[in-house]
Amino acid sequence: MKFYIVIPAHNEQETIGQTLESLVQQTLLPKKIVIVNDNSTDATAELINSYAEKFDWIESLHIRSSEEHLPGAKVIDAFYKGFDTLDHNYDIICKFDADIIFPSHYLETISALFKENSKIGISGGLPYIQKGDRWVFENIASKDHVRGPIKAYRKACFNAIGGLRRSAGWDSVDVLLAKYYGWKVVTDKDLHVKHLKPTGSNYHLGSKYLRGEALYKMRMGFVLTSIASLKSAIKKHSFGYFMNSMRGFFKAKQKKSNFLVDESQGQFIRKHHWQNIYKKLKMS
Repeated sequence: MKFYIVIPAHNEQETIGQTLESLVQQTLLPKKIVIVNDNSTDATAELINSYAEKFDWIESLHIRSSEEHLPGAKVIDAFYKGFDTLDHNYDIICKFDADIIFPSHYLETISALFKENSKIGISGGLPYIQKGDRWVFENIASKDHVRGPIKAYRKACFNAIGGLRRSAGWDSVDVLLAKYYGWKVVTDKDLHVKHLKPTGSNYHLGSKYLRGEALYKMRMGFVLTSIASLKSAIKKHSFGYFMNSMRGFFKAKQKKSNFLVDESQGQFIRKHHWQNIYKKLKMS
């Protein structure tokens, strides 16, 4: 299978070399990699250029947006800057982060998953972060959720969901829309990647309301937003996270922010979340 990979990068001099080194050592090499250097002020550009000069299937692209490191629109805008330089002769399109170390068999394993089941639309492994001398699962999402830093999409699925939304919450919307259109989302729980910088560790302060804003845009409604925000706050041991998430929800509602999904898709999303809640309650 032909893999195309786009990697947005902002001030990643400490990690991007390790990410690229792990990708050039894959047992199944990608056909193309585009690294989008988004307004970095460190040595990221030099590191990217060194790999682009060495491998003809790696390209570097340098853009200028803002100095803030924010999830959502900024990252996906950078992704599309890279995506738009590619042809469409791919089987799998990947959006990877610049702070991941992939095991050498990562792409080969993902390829096998897609091949064995034509209904799989999104797939990936599981991110692990370092705590002391151990690597532990980054427990901010279910092990059944393919995380934003390591997304791989079958072309037909990527097209069906209309690509990636330029908004915080894009990496939840894509999975939910894939399911809405009948695709399967599969993680290989034995396929571990090293996430060198835990999610949110260097986000700009302006990101604190984005989670609640995203939940509003997904048409989750007040009750489900409250439940989702509380669940995340408990995992983060932060009541402030819950309050900021709810503030973000009400800010978006007051502004009448544009939704990321239509009414039918929103109804599906709410039903999907309630079903998951009932299932967990039965199991407890």
